Amino acid sequence: MAAPHPDRTPAPSDDWWRGAAIYQVYPRSFADGDGDGTGDLAGVRARLPYLAELGVDAIWFTPWYLSPLADGGYDVADYRTIDPAFGTLDEAERLIGEARALGIRTIVDIVPNHVSDQHPWFRAALAAGPGSPERKLFHFRPGRGEHGELPPNDWPSQFAGGTWTRVEDGEWYLHLFTPQQPDLNWAHPAVREEHEDVLRFWFERGVAGVRIDSAALPAKDPDLPDFVEGREPHPYIDRDELHEIYRSWRSVADVHGGIFVGEVWLPDAERFARYLRPDELHTAFNFNFLACPWDAERLHGAIDDTLAEHAPVGAPATWVLCNHDVTRTVTRYGRADTAFDFATKEYDTPTDLALGTRRARAAALLTLALPGSVYLYQGEELGLPEADIPRERIQDPMHFRSGGADPGRDGCRVPLPWTADAPYAGFGSRTEPWLPQPAGWSAYAADLQAADPGSMLVLYRTALRLRRTEAGLGDGPLEWLPAPAGALAFRRTPGLLCVVNLTAAPVALPEHDHVLLASGPLDADGRLPGDTAIWLRE
Repeated sequence: MAAPHPDRTPAPSDDWWRGAAIYQVYPRSFADGDGDGTGDLAGVRARLPYLAELGVDAIWFTPWYLSPLADGGYDVADYRTIDPAFGTLDEAERLIGEARALGIRTIVDIVPNHVSDQHPWFRAALAAGPGSPERKLFHFRPGRGEHGELPPNDWPSQFAGGTWTRVEDGEWYLHLFTPQQPDLNWAHPAVREEHEDVLRFWFERGVAGVRIDSAALPAKDPDLPDFVEGREPHPYIDRDELHEIYRSWRSVADVHGGIFVGEVWLPDAERFARYLRPDELHTAFNFNFLACPWDAERLHGAIDDTLAEHAPVGAPATWVLCNHDVTRTVTRYGRADTAFDFATKEYDTPTDLALGTRRARAAALLTLALPGSVYLYQGEELGLPEADIPRERIQDPMHFRSGGADPGRDGCRVPLPWTADAPYAGFGSRTEPWLPQPAGWSAYAADLQAADPGSMLVLYRTALRLRRTEAGLGDGPLEWLPAPAGALAFRRTPGLLCVVNLTAAPVALPEHDHVLLASGPLDADGRLPGDTAIWLRE
């Protein structure tokens, strides 16, 4: 394995996460080490030098635990066991250590809202019957109606479809996601004790942090009332009980020097900031920026709002353009509507990939220049577009629970292309990948891009290297500068400028000493072309 680069030595400070660049690995699609068509930990271990050269500070792994994969691994059957499709616990421990030797920390994913219906607790609850202690770990209730034939309440699902499933003895159980993901009862002390023990388990194995899935959902109104739009407090989103839970989690993390990042989708800035108080979560994902369209005024507002909502609690912002649930940036930015909303996803949306790629390159420099930490989803550094998955190959439950109307999330989860002239673009050599790679996928291969100075991969490598070595990048202040209509300009100390032109016409650059990096060439007059970003030294 490659030796760490001198500037890749992990920072000894406890606040490394405030300005970190964190790479999201979806293990099933990253790299296939044994050639069976499914990505695995052996594949990740073999590609650690690639991630070190890319210049990331940490890897966030989406769930790698034992799972029936009813929802891409977010239906966990055992948190202390690696799914055999990915490898073993011993291999995970070796991966954590090998990554750390290269200056890369590890973040794992915890899903507190629910478990798999194959989890031992839920199987015991089904066997034990109504009124049993085992059922009190979940939300089992009798149904409504003359014969209990109606669900206990009318809560809407986070996916399409219902939120209650009836079992053979007549009771119903709650699942905000799929029926294979029964919700846990977080009012039960055993649920809290188990999760805190799981946190200790992984911190003791060397992980640096934990990402919390659907962090605003676990606590429920114990009366399980019907849903009324606009009624506060919400019966299952952002309930005050959550904060005591996360304060207890923080005490576990602090013992081990670990950090948390929460998946918190909330429109209320003040409520959002509560999760980031000094004794709760360290960071939370910034979804307003992710969903924002490619529009200077809207992005300016999203950045201002994000920084403002983090300031009262002294937490750093996080910036992300895409993840394993969201339409890939290159595709989204090439569409007429460049915003993202789950409710508007549909088949056959036209996209201009050349335009989307140009904007994605500019967005990369914008994102990496903002203060705080940044999350990079695997394949974004290759400029991968969203793939069209044949309907017969789709596996995402969002597609099926919508009756086929929603194309689902598989299009951003297609296995990565590593080697242009290898079978399946170098993902794995013996078996077709679990999701089909589109025709021409090898044109995005990492080996081709590494040799092309103008590639997306080289742009990301250069930007991440500068982000690590330039004192003005990472965590710290931002000062907006005057800019032409449709452009953004801001200063990062000391003396580093970022300018982004989101219009079609070129704009003049401010006074500067030299160019550090640009997402595309300047025009003949030295102006910044449309959909282009640049970093300047004053």
